[in-house]
Amino acid sequence: MHQLIASPFLGQYLVLRPGHACGVRIPETRYRQLREAVADGRPAPRWLHDAAAQAWKLELPDTGPGAAPLGDVLLVREPSPYGLARASYEINKGCDYDCPHCYLGQKKFEGLAWEHKERLLEIMRDAGVLWLQITGGEPLIDRHFPAVYTHASELGMMVTISSNGSQLAKPLFIDLFTRMRPYRITLSVYGATEGTYDRFTRNRGAFDRFTRALAAAREAQLPVRLNIVVSDSNAHELDAMRQLADRYGFPHHTYTNMSPTIAGGAEPLPTQATDFLRQRKPFTGCNAGHTFFHADPFGIASICKVGRDPNINLIKEGVEGLSRLGSIADSLMLRTGGCSGCQLSGTCWTCRPLAKLYQEAKAPRNAYCQHSER
Repeated sequence: MHQLIASPFLGQYLVLRPGHACGVRIPETRYRQLREAVADGRPAPRWLHDAAAQAWKLELPDTGPGAAPLGDVLLVREPSPYGLARASYEINKGCDYDCPHCYLGQKKFEGLAWEHKERLLEIMRDAGVLWLQITGGEPLIDRHFPAVYTHASELGMMVTISSNGSQLAKPLFIDLFTRMRPYRITLSVYGATEGTYDRFTRNRGAFDRFTRALAAAREAQLPVRLNIVVSDSNAHELDAMRQLADRYGFPHHTYTNMSPTIAGGAEPLPTQATDFLRQRKPFTGCNAGHTFFHADPFGIASICKVGRDPNINLIKEGVEGLSRLGSIADSLMLRTGGCSGCQLSGTCWTCRPLAKLYQEAKAPRNAYCQHSER
């Protein structure tokens, strides 16, 4: 397994170390130097020794006669004509929890066979994906997760896992993530006490498994970040949830706004803690469909987790299908339906695909539109 990755990234060139947040930006000439050194079996150049020592306190093999070839420690990612540098992969919608706020709606446990999962990851590599988020459902309950995570890492992706933490304390995952460190593990927090947490997830023993996961992750020094989810049923424990995060020493972020399901269902909206509804910043555009895309459990690519239609079947079309994604993204951002001719679109809080879901769910306008205040 490589210790370093050299890769193009959105017109720049980076040297990264898996499992570490910092990286080194290099000019194209040095990227090409590394590429040629790996191809020719030469050792690491002296400047890379110095950069690795300064950035990560990593000592590379000697550069003298008989030194190990650079390819033993460095993976060079090839340039991609698609320029899709980030992606999320919903490995499976199945989940061991039944949280009322979930945007997925019906959570069927289904997905691709291993050979198609493997192909999907290689398509992502060929598209230029350097940062990959593996999500679900609950990704760790997919039987192919260890193989998917390992293969994505071997292909030179910096992997983030989004999880509820129910399985994380198991030796299988602690050993995997200790041996092959992820870029980040993001865990959702649903309460600070057993009663609140277990009621929210509708799963007895969930809080106990979650706190064991936090303890195991801290012991293994894994790069964990916590997402505190605030709903009508746990808002009274917000301060306690923040204290829980601080007690384990993990950084945290608070989420308060509930969204419709990806099918436009209104089921999550009643869980909104009204006093915590947060006004979003004006939407000024995003990179969805241009430098980022999402893949669902069947390898269906869309611009993001919200705007899922039109889409592209990557298993049938291969990486070439992604050439249409930019035009799909542009078409989805056009203001149509209830947003046609809006005079406040320049300061709108919500992207058009998300606004459409709110409209389909017949949500209160103040959840997504500032017209309610005019």
